[in-house]
Amino acid sequence: MGPFRGLHHVAVICSDYQRSRAFYTETLGLTVLAENFRADRQSWKLDLALPDGTQIELFSFPDAPVRPSRPEAQGLRHLAFAVDDVAAVKRILEAQGVAVEDIRIDPYTDRKFTFFADPDGLPLELYQQASPPTA
Repeated sequence: MGPFRGLHHVAVICSDYQRSRAFYTETLGLTVLAENFRADRQSWKLDLALPDGTQIELFSFPDAPVRPSRPEAQGLRHLAFAVDDVAAVKRILEAQGVAVEDIRIDPYTDRKFTFFADPDGLPLELYQQASPPTA
């Protein structure tokens, strides 16, 4: 094994800080660790945590260019969140007005997954993790 212990964080740049802050904290329920306005950059930096300790850094920058999502461009493709029940989380998101694609089955892992988008169109995935072993 190499020296990498896991994924620490992913950075996301948004177009409307307040809208994206509400989406990630209220709609997705991520925990705020720190929130700072960096006056020298006219930029917000919001540190968010998932239950496993992985973090998302949400940034705002004035006049940031739009990220190409369709057709798919080179670079980071999407962020995937591990969930216990894709269908249940899909229903929760849809009840909050989030458009979620139909659930599909990964042909290689046999796991359920689906996609939705953040307020700027960044593709986000729900990926069903393995069922815990039964005793």
